[in-house]
Order: sequence, then C-alpha cells, then structure tokens
Amino acid sequence: MSGPVGRNFPRLSQSEGRTSARVANWAVIGIFLILAFAAVAAGRDFLMPVTMALLLFFVFTPLRRFAERRGVPDVVTATVVTLGIFALVAIIAYAASGPINRAAANIPGISSQLDRKFQAVRESISDFRKAAEEIEKAQVVEDEEAAPTIKVERDSESPIETAIKLTPQLVGQVLFTLILMFFMISSGDLLYLKIVQSFDTMRDKRTAYLALREIEDSLGSYLGAITVINACLGLAVGMAMWAWGMPGPLLFGVGAFLLNFIPYLGAITGVAISGVVALVVMPGLFWPAMVAGTYLALTSLEGQLITPYFVSRRLQMNAVVVFLAVALWAWLWSVIGMVIAVPVLVVLRVLAEHLPGWEKFGNFLAGEHPPALEDEDEGEARDIVEAGAPAEDEDAARAATRPLVASEAAAEPADGATRA
Repeated sequence: MSGPVGRNFPRLSQSEGRTSARVANWAVIGIFLILAFAAVAAGRDFLMPVTMALLLFFVFTPLRRFAERRGVPDVVTATVVTLGIFALVAIIAYAASGPINRAAANIPGISSQLDRKFQAVRESISDFRKAAEEIEKAQVVEDEEAAPTIKVERDSESPIETAIKLTPQLVGQVLFTLILMFFMISSGDLLYLKIVQSFDTMRDKRTAYLALREIEDSLGSYLGAITVINACLGLAVGMAMWAWGMPGPLLFGVGAFLLNFIPYLGAITGVAISGVVALVVMPGLFWPAMVAGTYLALTSLEGQLITPYFVSRRLQMNAVVVFLAVALWAWLWSVIGMVIAVPVLVVLRVLAEHLPGWEKFGNFLAGEHPPALEDEDEGEARDIVEAGAPAEDEDAARAATRPLVASEAAAEPADGATRA
C-alpha cells in the first residue's frame, strides 16, 4: 500500500525542500506578528501603563543609583520621583483647566464666529453643495423604495462629554503607572538581577547586563535632551502667542511642550490649533495665518536644527521608520502610543546592537550615520548607492554599478592566491 501512495505524491528535491521550509518559516512568523499586534491592541488598557512604567524605570534608574551611592534608600528615591511626577501632572492639569473651561463655555460663540469667517467660502461652493444634496435625496428615495424605513436613534456626545467620561480611566492609568514605577524603583536592582539570572553562561549574563545599562543610558540621554528642548519650545511658543495677543498663552506653551513629544504629528496639531484659535479672535485670514506660521517656524527650527544638534547622532533614527512607528503605535494605542513610539525604537536600537543576528535591523533603524555592520562592508554598500544615485532608471543604475561588481570579482582571485 505504501508503494502506490508514495508514487502518487512527488518528492521534492533538496533545494525545493529548503525553499518550502523557508516559506513555511516566514508564514509562521507572519502569523505570529498578526497575533502579536492583535494581542497588543486588545490589551492596551493594561499594557500602556506597564510600558510607560518600564520606560520611566529605565529613565530614573541612574538617579536611583546616584542617590544609593550617597546613602539614600531606594524607597526614598522612589517616593520622591513618584510624588514629583504626580505633582508635575497635577500642576499641568490645573494650569490647563482654566483656559479649557473658558473655551468650553464659549463654544457657541466660537462656532458662530467660525461660521461668519467661512461664510464666503461656503457661498463659493454652494452650487456643489446643492448638487450633492440632490444626489443624496435621490439615493434616499431609491433606498426607501427598495427597503422599509428603519429609524435608529443615536445619542450624540460632544467632545467635552466624551472627555469627561474618559477622565476616570485616564486617571486610573496614570495612578497605575506611578504605583508600578514606584515598586520597580524601590526594588533596586532586583529586576536587573532576575533578567541576568535567566542566562546560562557568564558571557551571556554580562552581555545582558550591559544591554540593560545601555538602555537606561540611551533612554535617559534621549528623553532628558528632548524634555529640555520641548520645555524651551513651550516657553518660546507661549511668548510668541502672548506677543500676538492670543488668549491663554500659558496653555499654548504647555500644549507645545506636551505635543512635541509626538514626532511630526504633534507639531502639525499645534499649528492647526493655533490657526483655529486665531481665526476666532483675530480679524480676516492674514493674521491667523501669521500666527500659525509663527508656530510652524518655531517647531521647524526645533526639529531641523536644535534637536539634531543636541541629540546624539547615535540616538538619531531613520525619519521614515519614526513616522511609520508613530502611525503604527497611534493605531494600536492612540495618543499614548504616539508618545512612546520613539522611546521604544531607542530600546530596539540598543537591543539590536547586542543580540546576534539583529545587526542589520539596527542598521535599518539608524539615522543618517548608521553603525558599521560586522558581517558586511558598509563602504561597499555606500559605494553602490552613491554610484547609482545619478542614474535616471534601472538600466542606467545597472550600468553605473557594474564596474564595482567587476572590480570585486577581479580582486577575489588575488585574495584567494594570497591566502593560499
């Protein structure tokens, strides 16, 4: 029986078997990634505060170690850090509550002023709107003739009501983050010890410990520099809004400080908010455009000159990767995901330098000056890219890079003879 059955199924050659195994491995990896993303999205209410607490633990561990060398107990350091963050959050919330409450109370007046501002724009597109309404009425008539009418009542909530409902959940996550961070800092090096103990050889233990120390150094350097830069940007934006006569310049400064932790999208949001508020309080369209342009100029100056100068080149990331990471984490965890996107990339960058086989992944995450790869001559890669850059199409690029391959092929026999 085994003979006929075996003849019905053709055997794969050795190369085809390796290809099938490789495809199967990638299929398993793809399924794992899909399930992992689904799990991260489903567990956002728990994973968000845990991730924030872990990042804050790495940031404040050097401070705890500094205080420990001077005889300060870890519990005292954890208490001071936790209460300090809680006080900072409370101060920011209190400073923002007044302008937000006044804006919420003036929503009807703000809406009417915006309506008057855009009345001319609406009149210019009135013909298109009428055509769209006629098309919509025709579709409604066809739908009513095709199926019975079912009325569904929907409860519409204002953004203020939605924010009020989400406030208890946000407060709970902040408290959970601070409490978990307190326990992690007060435990000293216990977390490091448990991670290092999971490895077998002394070499692996040392590599793991050095990776943890590099993560805390990198996160501390990055977030420390970014926090100082964002504070200066918030001060500059607040003073600029005060100079323009905008209402609530303090709120604009605090908003610029917080929004700038979100790469790219935070600056765009700040420009849009300043422009909309200026439309309400200033006449015409020119002066609101100047206010939004001032905000854009300050954030552009920070993003293009100040941050690249003060942030270590070793911590700079590929701009495309950063944007995709921010979009991905925004899809998974909303605003908090956008805030932690870059710190998570910093951690992955450090891990890629210590994990075998992750060197190319770390090189992909790097910015303009990626680290040299041990298993690949970085100079050759740059030569190929620079030689093919002026080419207009694929054929020209093939011709431009052909001499590089030919020179390498000509050098291989000489190297072989030398080794022999």
